[in-house]
Amino acid sequence: MIEMDGPLIRWASRARGARRWERPGAVVVEAPGLAHWDRLVIDGEPAAVADLLREVLAGTGETFRPFGTEELITEVVARLPELEVSARFAWMETTTPVKSPPTKTSTKSPTEPGNEEKPGWLEAGAAPEIVELIEAAYPESYARPGDPDVRRWAGIRDEDGRLVTVAAEAWSTPEIGFMSGVATRPSARGRGWGAAICAFTANELLTDRERVALVVDHWNTAAVATYTRLGFTTRRVAAAKRTTTTPQP
Repeated sequence: MIEMDGPLIRWASRARGARRWERPGAVVVEAPGLAHWDRLVIDGEPAAVADLLREVLAGTGETFRPFGTEELITEVVARLPELEVSARFAWMETTTPVKSPPTKTSTKSPTEPGNEEKPGWLEAGAAPEIVELIEAAYPESYARPGDPDVRRWAGIRDEDGRLVTVAAEAWSTPEIGFMSGVATRPSARGRGWGAAICAFTANELLTDRERVALVVDHWNTAAVATYTRLGFTTRRVAAAKRTTTTPQP
């Protein structure tokens, strides 16, 4: 069944600077800087999408990457020799609140001295700590403090007040909350804090929205397993790139 206004299309359509093209059986949304990349989010019937995407590609910059379900991207690339599949991901989402997992934590708050180990939104002055944690735990993170589409950060501090895990709200829309930048300090793993920050952030972003989502690499089986245990479902997605451009990292 063709889902012309599915979550991916609706997420991209509300992005900053988005433009949308439609033809019978096809839709393409240009979304610059959406989750780090300049994206052309696609949906519809493969042949119709390929025809429309060929027109859109002719008028966009070399940095724009087609993005959609893995099945659709694969079929479209087969019709457009100027494209190749560049990456495969899991779009993970939930429409219902997440139950907080058991952790080796207390019931303290992260924003007041002496009140650590409980998930909560971090103060603006925590940006340098967040950067330091990301560099130590997940330097490939798309979400970074200072990005205009990264709205706020949640975190947990250990008993000594050190920031040990974070997650960001980034690229959210009124309908779809989007979580990114999830990172746990290597020395703090195994205590359930990563799952705890994900549960907290997901439930906060789900308030007054239909769903909360994130994108994770397929190879990151530990992360996929954590989100699955929390109740997230998986939709396989992929990106493509022009075969004539320099491969992107």
